[in-house]
Amino acid sequence: MKKFLFKLAIPLTALALATQVMAADPVNLATYTGADRNAKLVEAAQKEGVVTVYHVYPALVQVAAAFTKKYGIKVNAWRASSETVLHRLSTEAKGNRFEVDMIQNNAPENEAAYREKLLQEVRSPFQQDLIPQALPAHREWAGITLDIWTAAYNTQKVKKEELPKTYQDLADPKWKGRLGIEAGNHAWFGTLMSEMGEEQGLKLFSNIIATNGMSVRKGHSLLTTLVASGEVPLAITVYSWNPEALKEKGAPIEALPITPVIAQPSTIAIAKKAPHPAAALLFYDFLLSDGQKLLADANFIPASKKIENLYSKTPLKFIDPGKALDSQEKWLKMYDEAVIKKAK
Repeated sequence: MKKFLFKLAIPLTALALATQVMAADPVNLATYTGADRNAKLVEAAQKEGVVTVYHVYPALVQVAAAFTKKYGIKVNAWRASSETVLHRLSTEAKGNRFEVDMIQNNAPENEAAYREKLLQEVRSPFQQDLIPQALPAHREWAGITLDIWTAAYNTQKVKKEELPKTYQDLADPKWKGRLGIEAGNHAWFGTLMSEMGEEQGLKLFSNIIATNGMSVRKGHSLLTTLVASGEVPLAITVYSWNPEALKEKGAPIEALPITPVIAQPSTIAIAKKAPHPAAALLFYDFLLSDGQKLLADANFIPASKKIENLYSKTPLKFIDPGKALDSQEKWLKMYDEAVIKKAK
């Protein structure tokens, strides 16, 4: 009987040691919800000392500087387009290269990374502050801001009394030669067509372009700048923070939300095999807490329910990330044929 107890004690001791190791392992802190979560994160993250982020937002660099100042952890940031960030993440994983810790990208792209099993679930106490659309059930990405498509107009070229109240108003001949749109808005367009009714929506845009033409430009920031200069008096699709940033600098520009106002979360995620998981998780928490105010100060629309913003009371129609992926080919073709080719 004593021999049996002695043999049983060995695996129990090993199990206890393994449990201790798992509790101390930074990777498992991703779903750890104990009261000492933050203390454990800070200790482990400061030992790692660095976090590598692939991102699309320029403002992330400013938030990263505040994070480094608070915790002393260096942020290595690499910025590219949403498609390029996703491609690099996927390519590196296929080549067994695991260099990135956090990915900041649009919701559809991070949803694609989730489908490729490149991300890990995170349980953060700050997730409870997010609007429902910013946190999927799988919790492998979370929204930090909302990309809201809005029109924008030059206040010296367009009078307030002639501003359109609906998309139908854009078919008025007074807008001939005065309209612009961004070239890569297929998800916005696909969602808008779903809301309007595809047949009716396509007919409307065909009429708008046939009557008034459409200047197609690549890049939301560029298009907004052209509105501010007066070259494009009214742009249909810019991101909400673009006109606000130029307006603060004295540019004659105003945003103009047109119903339905379409939005999607810009998100963060932790790579499944992140080399610095604790530092990534700490930065994740920072972006969902202190970072929300910093992003709001930079004219972004925070995903937190705690922070009031210009669109807090505006009904928003959110792009479904999964539908955007499944309908991508269709929406790209539809936008190209209905807008891009006809506008040329």
